[in-house]
Amino acid sequence: MKEWKCGLRDGVPIAIGYFAVSFGFGVVTFQNGMPPWLAVLMSVTNLTSAGQFAGLEVIASATGLAVATICEILLTQLIINLRYALMSLSLTQKLSPDIKGWQRLVVAFGNTDEIFAVAMARTKDLTFPYMVGLQILPIVGWTGGTAVGALACELLPASLQVALGVALYGMFIAVVVPVARRYRPVLTVVLVALLCSCLIKYVPAALGWPPLSGGFSVIISTVVASAIGAVLFPVQEEGDGV
Repeated sequence: MKEWKCGLRDGVPIAIGYFAVSFGFGVVTFQNGMPPWLAVLMSVTNLTSAGQFAGLEVIASATGLAVATICEILLTQLIINLRYALMSLSLTQKLSPDIKGWQRLVVAFGNTDEIFAVAMARTKDLTFPYMVGLQILPIVGWTGGTAVGALACELLPASLQVALGVALYGMFIAVVVPVARRYRPVLTVVLVALLCSCLIKYVPAALGWPPLSGGFSVIISTVVASAIGAVLFPVQEEGDGV
């Protein structure tokens, strides 16, 4: 019980931040015609702002659940959320040996960027009660913020809905810009991704080709920018150059 309470305490700041961000996501789902219950289901089963936003763009632009659309959604989520696999592998090094296989699956489901950072900063072994306590409030905050955002739009004027819809874009900018200003590799990768996105959008239009869907644009831009970043700025391992 002590470990669980400690996890709850550490998860409170994450939950507050998640509520604010997911409120904006709820607003965007309403603007794209998604019913509130479906937006809540999307949040509680995904727990990823970038992945959900990209998935919503694909769903909103699709004319139906064709095989191509489903494949596009799957590939988009795989590329965007692949980092969670690496985070989970790293997290296993700190998990208590007593954690069972099914408990590891529960921990992996609720593993997000912020939860991973807090968990890795803990000096003790990560027990299952601690991880459940750490994850439960952020999950509630993320899902609750989505629900409130989607439902609140039904009561708000159109002008305020538009303003709130921009909040999610502002969140992404606020996350990326400070890091890009401090670290040249991040700035380079961001600029490459931006250039790829612009080329994908405007070159086909200029040549009279059919436009590429938003999901595949995200996939191509992410893969190209990541590959260039890995080549230009490889991470130096301990002992390199000695």
